[in-house]
Amino acid sequence: MAQEDTPEQVEQFLQQLDKFHPTIPDSVTEYHLRKSGFHTSDQRAVKTVSLAAQKLLADIAHDALQYAKLRTTSAKKGGGGKQDGRVILTTQDLSFVLK
Repeated sequence: MAQEDTPEQVEQFLQQLDKFHPTIPDSVTEYHLRKSGFHTSDQRAVKTVSLAAQKLLADIAHDALQYAKLRTTSAKKGGGGKQDGRVILTTQDLSFVLK
């Protein structure tokens, strides 16, 4: 069963959100929200969407990195060419994660 947030928790979240500076600029988020038909003057709504988008991108990047490490480890075990210990993220890694 899902836990319900108390009004105090919501207020604390909103206060923290006011101090948050997302990686994705508010203007970019607002543009895409307007383009999709969502119009708001509430900056908290925009920042919440920015936070969700940032989390999504971070999760994708993390998963792609884990896949790249796995792929690199498999290549080393297979006796591939010279390995210098670097993990190189490829579009193949991103494609695998986004499927």
